[in-house]
Parts: sequence; structure tokens; C-alpha cells
Amino acid sequence: MTTQPKVLVVYASKHGATREIAEAIAAELRGVGCVVDCREAHDAGRPDGYDAVILGSATYVKRWRREARRFLAHHRDVLAQRPLWLFSSGPVGAQEPDPAWIEPHAVLRAAQELGARDHVVFGGRVPADPQNFVERAMARDTPAEYADRRDWDEIRAWARGVGEAVLGQASAPTAVTAASCASEAECGTTITGQCACSATRPDTLPSSARRSGP
Repeated sequence: MTTQPKVLVVYASKHGATREIAEAIAAELRGVGCVVDCREAHDAGRPDGYDAVILGSATYVKRWRREARRFLAHHRDVLAQRPLWLFSSGPVGAQEPDPAWIEPHAVLRAAQELGARDHVVFGGRVPADPQNFVERAMARDTPAEYADRRDWDEIRAWARGVGEAVLGQASAPTAVTAASCASEAECGTTITGQCACSATRPDTLPSSARRSGP
């Protein structure tokens, strides 16, 4: 009998749009058979004990929210030892978003260093409760049909793919041997039976992040 893999979904959201994306991802993962915790970045704690982590943040002017950046920085050691997926959200409006604006360079660099499996950018939503001049202008000037660019079919399909990848690892355990890890004494294992060391996990993140949404 295969133990259900545990996945931690962590998010940083200002107005709730990214939280709703994270919750949809968590629901899809549960639907394919994963055990999932979905938590805000500032309250997530260390990701020890999870077999995979998904981390996402709203993006504002080329930057993730501070709490997401802190989670990524503070837990690099743990994140480097297990499968990691990243997502950003934010693009709205009729024009095709500029990749330089929505793909935070620091996050992409960290994703490469940690061997993240994927980084995808989902469309965002114009704030329903604009709190400053920029947000009020955005709410005023964005046509209603482009105010919410979140593609829920795309989001759920991506989440299913992540869930299937995690389940695939859990159903095909690989024995850990001294030869499989250069630092066996310091390396832990997950329920998949695979070495948790990043040296044994292939880096599948493409050289430039994938973008999603309309």
C-alpha cells in the first residue's frame, strides 16, 4: 500500500486573488490523492515533513510579496531537498503582459539554484478593494472583460500535472544507497524512498519561466 504523499501549498496574497489560486491548486491535488496543507507564507512554518512544496505569490512591479521571498530565502535548505514548484500571479488588462515585468529575476534565479520543477505565471485579478492611487487607476481603466485573467481550467490542469508527478514518485520508490548521495549522513528521505538531496533530483525548470493565462 502506497502512503499518500504530503504536499505543502504556500502563498502570498494581498487582495485574495492569489489565495484563491492556491486554494484551487490545493483542491485539485486532494482530488488526485495527495494530502495537502494550504497556508499563507507568513504562517507556513518550515516545510519539513512534506514530500513536495508549491510556492506562489502575487507579483507587483517585478517583485514577489515580501513574505513569499522570505519563505523562499529562509527555507532554502529544506526546499532544495524536495520537489518544488513555483507560480506567480498578477497580469491583468487587454495587452499581453511584458515578461520582464511579471517574471521576478530573483525568483527565477532562486528557482534555478533550488532545482524547481517549474515556474508558471497565471493571470491575476484587478483588486476588488483598491487601496492606493495605482490600484484605483487600474480598477478604473481596465475593461471589465479583462479585470480577471485567471484561467481556472489552466490552473487546475497545471495542478493536476503536479499532483500526478508527486504521486508517480510515491508509487515508484527508489532505494537510497551510499552511492546515490555524496553526503548520506546528512541527507534525509521522503516517503517516496528517494534521496532527498538535490543532487539526485533533476533540474527540469526551463531556462526561462513558462507563462500561462490569456
